[in-house]
Amino acid sequence: MKTKGHILVTGGAGYVGSLLTAELLRTGYRVTVIDNLLFGGEALLGFLAHPDFHFVKADVTESRAVRDSIHRDRPKPDAVVHLAAIVGFPACQAVGRQAAWRYNVEATKMAFEQAAGLGSARFVFASTYSNYGRSADGSPVTEDSPLNPQSLYAETKIAAEEYLLGQKDASCAPLIFRLTTLYGVSPRTRFDLIVNQFVLDAYSKRELIIYQRGYSRSFVHVRDVVRGIILGLESPQEKVRGQVYNLGSEGGNYTKDEIVGLVIKRLPETVVSYKDLTFGGDVRDITVSFEKIRRELSFQAELTVDDGVREVIHALRTGLIRNPNDARYRNAQFIVQ
Repeated sequence: MKTKGHILVTGGAGYVGSLLTAELLRTGYRVTVIDNLLFGGEALLGFLAHPDFHFVKADVTESRAVRDSIHRDRPKPDAVVHLAAIVGFPACQAVGRQAAWRYNVEATKMAFEQAAGLGSARFVFASTYSNYGRSADGSPVTEDSPLNPQSLYAETKIAAEEYLLGQKDASCAPLIFRLTTLYGVSPRTRFDLIVNQFVLDAYSKRELIIYQRGYSRSFVHVRDVVRGIILGLESPQEKVRGQVYNLGSEGGNYTKDEIVGLVIKRLPETVVSYKDLTFGGDVRDITVSFEKIRRELSFQAELTVDDGVREVIHALRTGLIRNPNDARYRNAQFIVQ
């Protein structure tokens, strides 16, 4: 059977990357994954026997990582999906400015240059709605809203975006997705994300300690993110070249109290307490508009936060995830609920 094309995924063993790899293979693509296996490679084991899957252990900060991953007997990639990064403000704070900049900015530049040199038609970049910080007037932020980074993580993602948007006329077309806060289960699930962490704490400890009560955020299931990325890969190049899209849905805009309510509905024995905490980090209190991605790419999220809560509870109750407190399920130990 003829494949639909060859996609190279950096960070393909991660939370989004492992699920994206599975879906690309399922729908007929050839996939090459580059990952340094910082959090292990178990998420990729099920793909090893697939004839259209190829794995290369490499670090994207290496100068020729993308170029050298393509063997002579494999076609050059039609597109590169660049997910490899130090993800989240706690992880960036932990490694420091120099390392965060090297992985999130310099590595993005190198990956793009190598993708263009290989003749790839497009370069899909995973950015973040952390770039908006707080909305100045409380109205939903759009892709044209001013960027107001509140963390080192957002600073690096904005710098990478600026570089890519400066390449919009290059032979390799850049496309940027600003992901909202993810939730749900994937081959490499994360428990340092608000919804998943809330469910884990409520299930295992029967308690939730909440900081920044009342803050609004936007949430999207990891499976819907994968759908959005594939939509970006399959949309006409002239439509998506140099575009930025918020990836999520209006139905995913919640306050933290509303998220707590969804968890309590499923785990009613949970005791909730609230604490004040001042910290130098990723302060987001925003509502997000997804009108552009809905209008231009016909994207609609299919899963809700309640779906994600039920899914994570099921994975914990059945033992599908046996040790959710293991470090491999977290990009960083410190998170703020």
